[in-house]
Amino acid sequence: MNVKLNDNVLVITGKYAGKQGKVVATSPKKGTVTVEGVNIHKKAKKARKANEISEIVEIAAPLDVSNVMVVCDACGKAIRVKYSVEGDKKHRVCGKCGAVLDKAYAGKKAAAKKEEAPKKRVRKRAKKDEETPETTGGDAE
Repeated sequence: MNVKLNDNVLVITGKYAGKQGKVVATSPKKGTVTVEGVNIHKKAKKARKANEISEIVEIAAPLDVSNVMVVCDACGKAIRVKYSVEGDKKHRVCGKCGAVLDKAYAGKKAAAKKEEAPKKRVRKRAKKDEETPETTGGDAE
């Protein structure tokens, strides 16, 4: 399944065709994804306790993964996902512009380039008012 959690996707078929949304949940065994704001169903929720109220709740139902396409962050187009293998790591790549889709992989690559020395942790202490013996005691003459 080439769609992962938090990907932006475009619905290509069905009642919600043309809508974009963020993937909220995936189910690889069933081959479905749940997209935020797409495929909304109404469900009656019964009150289970004395202080709750019964209501009709709108929930996002899952879509088949074949009905959505990943939207590339770099070029903003719906794309087919390519895979690139570097060493023993496999990551997703945009089929049109070649941008890396896996945020975790892209972050590690950028972090490896920086390699800065870790900063020392300094504990901040509150400044105490320095009181001199002359100002604290004595007569006010």
